[in-house]
Amino acid sequence: MPRYNCDLLDERSRGIDRAIAAAGRHQLIVFPTETSYAVACDAFSAVAVERLNAAKGRAGVDALPVMVGSVKAARAIVGVLNPQGESLMEGFWPGPLTAICTQQATPHWDIGGDGRHVAVRMPLHPVALAVLQGVGPMAVVSANRVGEPAPRTCDDAKAQLDSTVSIYLDAGTLPEGPPSTVVDLTEREPRLLRSGGFSEELLRQAAPDLLGEDV
Repeated sequence: MPRYNCDLLDERSRGIDRAIAAAGRHQLIVFPTETSYAVACDAFSAVAVERLNAAKGRAGVDALPVMVGSVKAARAIVGVLNPQGESLMEGFWPGPLTAICTQQATPHWDIGGDGRHVAVRMPLHPVALAVLQGVGPMAVVSANRVGEPAPRTCDDAKAQLDSTVSIYLDAGTLPEGPPSTVVDLTEREPRLLRSGGFSEELLRQAAPDLLGEDV
């Protein structure tokens, strides 16, 4: 299980290139995000998605979240958003904002769930973004077994996932912080489902009609 120190520029570049190649071979990779280390695979690879669920220890019934490397990539997999949903993506990506969207009818994938909705995020971490821009949309979950805490170090991720992952991209210890904020964009008015990295007040600058968690 190759591991690359992303604090060293040459090693980071090699690691990102090899992670992109590994994802193309239906393999799993671990990379840092602004909230925790994550384990990821090509969202369009049924083989890789099955491996991801097995490594995580999850049943695969609930939909896997998807990360993208650009707003353009998100638009290719989600349905039409209302103007405030567009404003939230443009204003708060990359960053800890997860958007629940109606998915396009065209994606040929099986990431679980009802087949109608997808949770999408564009992470802030430059290593994650580089991999996502090279691979395309990826199914991504925190790099821990079900029931264990989300890892803030690559060592913690490797201790739990070990050889189920082909490439580890190590960016050191990640700072402690809240999880991503989750917003539902499937209806006419955006709705806050979970507070996190962005406050309700801040989100309302882009989406004045945002419904709060208690509505």
